[in-house]
Amino acid sequence: MSKEIKIFLASPRGFCAGVDRAIDIVEKTLNKFGPPIYVRHEIVHNKYVVDNLKKKGAIFVEKLEQITDTSRPVIFSAHGVPKNVPEEAKLKKIFYIDATCPLVTKVHREAERHYKNGCKIILIGHKGHPEVIGTMGQLPKGSITLIETIQDAENIKIEDSKQAIAYVTQTTLSLDDTKSIVDILKKKFPGIKAPIKEDICYATTNRQIAVKKIAPNCEMFFVIGSENSSNSKRLVEVAKKSGCNKSKLINSGENLPIEEIVQCNNIGLTSGASAPEKLVQDFISEIKKHCKVNIEEVVTNKENVTFKLPSSLN
Repeated sequence: MSKEIKIFLASPRGFCAGVDRAIDIVEKTLNKFGPPIYVRHEIVHNKYVVDNLKKKGAIFVEKLEQITDTSRPVIFSAHGVPKNVPEEAKLKKIFYIDATCPLVTKVHREAERHYKNGCKIILIGHKGHPEVIGTMGQLPKGSITLIETIQDAENIKIEDSKQAIAYVTQTTLSLDDTKSIVDILKKKFPGIKAPIKEDICYATTNRQIAVKKIAPNCEMFFVIGSENSSNSKRLVEVAKKSGCNKSKLINSGENLPIEEIVQCNNIGLTSGASAPEKLVQDFISEIKKHCKVNIEEVVTNKENVTFKLPSSLN
């Protein structure tokens, strides 16, 4: 085992404050009310996390009508929900706790403010993602126009040329791709209102900056995260754009391409904002079975953000 591989380990990586808070909410609800409790949609997009919470007594549903015992609490996921979901819970007399990330709630409030001010709202995001569904569901149908790509931005038409326009974004987008889209919108609609503070969250931003720094030095780059995790998939794209073509998303329990890895001298490693550190350490342990490993942690930022828990759990 004379072969040695250098692993550039990105920092910050893994759980963000919104994910920490959401998981904490599920665990504290289980402790306070006992199992079972319900969670509407995956609390965060990570199979390992969801499976662990299932073992503790959390039942995951996609719709409130799937709840068989309405006397039990239900938690809304970190991605946020449309306004009609808490309304439906109230009608059904279901006690609910909202684990929406405060940075997603900020986007919801922005959209509401723009709507009250008579603006046409453009949302930059990924169609079908629960966060986008939640944001669009804050306002009456047709109030928000979703765009996903540069081409969408170029093609968008606003019928009333005198109407004020504003844009908001999903919190887990690629910084560079979003900037390209925003640049087109600003050129097209010079008076467009931007968010007071960037909508793409600090954790998404920090993880992408760390990847950008490491990826050019790597022959392969690995992002630990789930297939349905938007921020994790963006990290793979960022690594590729930063010069590491062999960049790959690794799900928990997935077999690693060891034969390819052991031919490398330098690899990069990070994890999405909903992936626990245990999965990163499992990845490193697996590689150590096949060759020597030299780890260099590359720190681009320190994070110390925390969010308060809902008052119903205090």
